[in-house]
Amino acid sequence: MRYLSLEWIEAMQTEVSASESMAALAATHTFGVTQVVTDGPEGNVIYHLQLRDGEATFGPGAAPNEDLRMEQSWDTTVGIATGTIPAQEGFIKGLIKLSGDRQKMVDNIAVFGALESAFAAVRDRTTYE
Repeated sequence: MRYLSLEWIEAMQTEVSASESMAALAATHTFGVTQVVTDGPEGNVIYHLQLRDGEATFGPGAAPNEDLRMEQSWDTTVGIATGTIPAQEGFIKGLIKLSGDRQKMVDNIAVFGALESAFAAVRDRTTYE
C-alpha cells in the first residue's frame, strides 16, 4: 500500500486500535495531533491521532480536538518514515512546522514512542513512491 493512502491510514488505525500501550496512554492522556503532508503524489494529505476518554484513534482529516499541528513536505515525511532523516533533524532544521501547544507535544512524548510500534507494524507493507 502507498504511504499516506487511505489504505495505509486504515492499516494504521487497525494497529493503533489494537495497541495495548496506546489504550493505556489514552486512559491517562488527552491529546490530538494533526499531520499535514504537502506536495505528495496524491496532493496534500491530512491525518490525525487522537487520544481522549480512554480511546486512541488514527484517521483521515484533522484531529477533532487538535492540540498540535505538524506540517511537512512529502519528501520530509518519507525521509523520516524510512529513517533517512532523523525526526529531530526535521524539527531542528525547520523541515517540520509546528503550530499549537508545543508543551502538549513534550507532555505526550510517550504517545509518539507507542505510535512507532504501529508504524513499524505497517512498514513492511508500505511503498514510499
